[in-house]
Amino acid sequence: MTLAWTPLFPWAAVGLLAAATVLVLGFALWRRARGTWWRALALGTLILALANPSLLREEREALDDVVLVVVDESPSQAIAPRGAQSDAAVAHLLEALDRLPGTETRLLRAGAAAAGIEEDGTRLFAALRQALSKVPRRRVAGVVFISDGQVHDVPESLEALGLDAPLHLLLTGAADEGDRRLIVNKAPSFGIVGRKLSVAVTVEDLPPRDGARLVRITLRRDGGDERTLLVPRGVEQEIEFELDHRGPSVLEIEVEAGPRELSLANNRVAVVVNGVRDRLRVLLVSGEPYAGERAWRNILKSDPSVDLVHFTILRPPEKQDGTPIRELSLIAFPTRELFEVKLDEFDLVIFDRYRRRGVLPSIYLDNIARYVRNGGALLEAVGPTFATPLSLYHTPLGRVLPVEPSGKIFEQGYRPQVTDLGRRHPVTAELDGAGEPGGSPSWGRWFRQIDGDTKSGAVVMSGVEDRPLLILDRVGEGRVAQFMSDHMWLWSRGFEGGGPQAELLRRIAHWLMREPDLEEEDLRATIAGGRLEILRRSLSPEHPEITVTSPSGETRKVVLEPGRGGRASATIAAAEGGLYRISDGRRTALAAAGPLNPREFEDLRASPAALSPLIEASGGTVVRLATEKLPALRKVSPRRDRFGRGWIGITANRAYVVTGVAQTPLLPAAAVLLLALGAALFAWYREGR
Repeated sequence: MTLAWTPLFPWAAVGLLAAATVLVLGFALWRRARGTWWRALALGTLILALANPSLLREEREALDDVVLVVVDESPSQAIAPRGAQSDAAVAHLLEALDRLPGTETRLLRAGAAAAGIEEDGTRLFAALRQALSKVPRRRVAGVVFISDGQVHDVPESLEALGLDAPLHLLLTGAADEGDRRLIVNKAPSFGIVGRKLSVAVTVEDLPPRDGARLVRITLRRDGGDERTLLVPRGVEQEIEFELDHRGPSVLEIEVEAGPRELSLANNRVAVVVNGVRDRLRVLLVSGEPYAGERAWRNILKSDPSVDLVHFTILRPPEKQDGTPIRELSLIAFPTRELFEVKLDEFDLVIFDRYRRRGVLPSIYLDNIARYVRNGGALLEAVGPTFATPLSLYHTPLGRVLPVEPSGKIFEQGYRPQVTDLGRRHPVTAELDGAGEPGGSPSWGRWFRQIDGDTKSGAVVMSGVEDRPLLILDRVGEGRVAQFMSDHMWLWSRGFEGGGPQAELLRRIAHWLMREPDLEEEDLRATIAGGRLEILRRSLSPEHPEITVTSPSGETRKVVLEPGRGGRASATIAAAEGGLYRISDGRRTALAAAGPLNPREFEDLRASPAALSPLIEASGGTVVRLATEKLPALRKVSPRRDRFGRGWIGITANRAYVVTGVAQTPLLPAAAVLLLALGAALFAWYREGR
């Protein structure tokens, strides 16, 4: 009960009246007037009645104590026997808490595998904070964690959690666990294509073992061929690799199983490195000046990523006009430097209307053929001399060219056509203005085509009488493209509306450079919004079934839906976190859902180390389920011990909610009237004597 004052008049008025009463009574006492004390009783009673005192009594309803049971369902809990231990502990706690009077149990499941692996690891306290936001702190009697201890969002202190209740941990896992793990200490996020890169890794056995025994590591890049290395255990090791294309490349590193393993998930790591090309070094050799030479140069120079070296043969060796050497402004063609010393430094070699004129000896042309077979790129735009004995085809370079000249030259107007095969090839598929199959393209005409017979390669564009116009071929490790016309420059001049000359040349150059986006036989996979998107490109209209291997090792077959431009696609759900492997039987693509190397798998051993400081500060305890029995539960007062042998305690908070208030006046009106009137009568009686 509490005493409450509810004055009938403002406190100022009551106070003023009390002050006046004190002055009057003080004057009466000074004059020694009879009946003063009875008058004081009467006036005091009236003033007290004006203050209106009363007793308040709250009507309370007891609230149940809330116990939060937080169950760790992260992937590490799937390691035997943790799952079985966790299920048994949950059942035991729910039954024991149900028997405690005045107790409410709230079960929280955090880090569920179905939600994928979080980048920041297991986040039990995120789920706990969310639950605490819905419960008054004074009702929380305790928190019980059921986990292997691998928790990655532990607050710095108990005060940061804002909780005054015991925290207990029922620790799953075996008593003495061992594991081998592979750690990425340093890895590049990007690298220059063709240059050496390195990733630093360490193989650790937990608990540490003596000696630097060699272990076997396997490397795979983009799901391709494997490379095996022997590295010392417990020592950081630099592993070199090289990117062969622009864009993301996935480097998989896997270490062999150790003598003791909890899981092989942390024996594998994946690193994504974005490949970027250094400036593309292009050697353009023009056989003679003509209208299209400037178009080639302008297109190549307009690309800031291209470093162009351009030579035009203006004065062939057979030209003898008597001009003194000292008066010539032309430089000698540096044949040896370009085609012997520095040939391998060029990413692309272009011959534009070049013919045999004695400038390049056969040995240098043989060097170019060898350069192509070893992975180089060659583009030839032929001129009329290709149909004559002066053609490059009649040199050692002819062994890598896909077209043999027939000796015929077509001098008539025609519109280049994309062939049926070209409509599936990424170099010419869906070119602006190509039109629909069987229709006429909207771009301008050309007026010359050199005829030839295709020996190898893919004819992606045709010209007069459906004769080959653009041929793409693979030779050894390299690639060759051959244009059977020297009139492409008409498109750049806008003749009859022009055409996609810049885009076509860009695609040809990128295909020659083996850019993944221009591969005619390609398999891609990406994950977005929990969906795995598969895209396959092929020159063949038939697309085989795709095999998808999930991070857990489960496989399934997927049928692709055909699309345009040689593409076929499919989309499926990607519920698991980790690396998906997609294969069509010949090619393999990789796609990552969530983090590639999650914190969850850094150390899979069950340990209370992360939670121990918080548990000790709260007065709770750790129960290792592998060696101890499931504990009993007791309610304890806030200042008593919160655990003991074979039991854990939860706080009896005795929380309540006020449902109503009863008010009892201390001075009823009748009692006040009688008391004041009686005191006044006694005062009058004393004064009259």
